[in-house]
Amino acid sequence: MEFEDAIRTRRTHKAYRPDPVDRATLDELFDLARWAPNHHLTNPWRFRVLGPKARGRLKRAAEEVERGSSSKLDRAPTLVAATVELTGEDPVRDREDTLAGAIAAYIVLLTAHDRGLAGYWRTPAVLRDPGGRAALGLGHSEEVLGLLHLGWPRQEQAAPERAPVGRFVEYLD
Repeated sequence: MEFEDAIRTRRTHKAYRPDPVDRATLDELFDLARWAPNHHLTNPWRFRVLGPKARGRLKRAAEEVERGSSSKLDRAPTLVAATVELTGEDPVRDREDTLAGAIAAYIVLLTAHDRGLAGYWRTPAVLRDPGGRAALGLGHSEEVLGLLHLGWPRQEQAAPERAPVGRFVEYLD
């Protein structure tokens, strides 16, 4: 797939086939994610692939936060929690590391799309809850970026309209 096509055709998918993404493919996605730009090469991103027990813990925690919300955790066969490890010592570095982690997460989604997979980046309330954090084994210094849903799509998604460049770009003298 051409790079520009990958960017223009990647979509959020919420309906997946049941077969999970194999570990070798996931490792390929994470290998490319580590090339995200990050100041001082801090490599702040962390990815946790949820197996059946971890997903179960997260679903139980989700039900405690919002009844009925756990069913959304079953949409995709593969779930990946994306976080960043922050020092808390320097707010500028922590912000840079958070942004670098978000870029790494997007690289995972874009690379997944290139390989024919579908993806969905969610930030459910359970990830901000102490019970959800505990279900994923997150440390105090980790900031949650989101939950990446990955799998094989059931159908194609149409491209939504995007704002024209002139609406969000300004050239300054």
